[in-house]
Amino acid sequence: MKSKELRAVFILLLTAAIWGFAFVAQRVGMDYVGAFTFNGIRFALGSISLLPVIYFFDKKSEKESKEDEIQENVDADLKTTVKSGIIAGSVLFFAASLQQVGLIYTTAGKAGFITSMYIVLVPLLGIFLKQKTHITTWIGALTAAVGLYFLSINEDFTIQFGDLLQTIGAFFWATHILLIDRFVKKIDAIKLSSAQFATCSVLSFIIAFIFEDVNIAGIVDAIIPLLYGGIMSAGVAYTLQAVGQKYAKPSHAAIALSMEAVFAALGGMLLLQETLPLRGYLGCALMMAGMLITQAENIKQP
Repeated sequence: MKSKELRAVFILLLTAAIWGFAFVAQRVGMDYVGAFTFNGIRFALGSISLLPVIYFFDKKSEKESKEDEIQENVDADLKTTVKSGIIAGSVLFFAASLQQVGLIYTTAGKAGFITSMYIVLVPLLGIFLKQKTHITTWIGALTAAVGLYFLSINEDFTIQFGDLLQTIGAFFWATHILLIDRFVKKIDAIKLSSAQFATCSVLSFIIAFIFEDVNIAGIVDAIIPLLYGGIMSAGVAYTLQAVGQKYAKPSHAAIALSMEAVFAALGGMLLLQETLPLRGYLGCALMMAGMLITQAENIKQP
């Protein structure tokens, strides 16, 4: 592996670590504010924190382009970015809402592993888009499903409410990734992220002001989890992801980012003293194996 590729993988591992520990911040934050209030502020901070990055890259591109080309590109780019941001942000709202509400009823570690099921679901949902699916994808999906059973299904064949919400949310995360994959072919990824975060924030605030008690005291008490969830998890991590994926192979990137689940479990154990029964750890191991098996076909490719 070339040094540039190796550096990119480490950057993506750092991204996964930031996202994994964000589950801890999200869980702690809800001791003080409601789920939709948390998401509203978090994604507003995420959108705003990306504006300096957008400004920097725009200035850099201006030096490399002619003035008339710049204005033409800006007009077309803005319209497409806003439209795409609203669509992606709406799906993100459902995914993030299910995740945040689900964290009230389950642990950060379990939420991280179940959410990471999107790695398996993306190629499966891709079938509806007529994308080719390899046998390893089906083996990985089956392995991950068995892991989910051991992690979340009780001996009386019931599933915890929080785990159910995270499982439904995983489908929305997978749909969101497929949308992003389509949109970034036409517009800048960082601009799209800022636009979708803004959309998700507005939708979250609407629900928060209707159903939750939004107060300054609670927001102040939750300021550290909010800052981490907004600036680090959204602004910093999404920028690192864009930089890392520029030089890393897609298969390596997917595997590195799938480590988010492991970091979520570590964060839960170290910071929240979360524990699982033996069958839960077996489920985590099988889910991680399933995620890696799903990427096996891509690893073979040069």
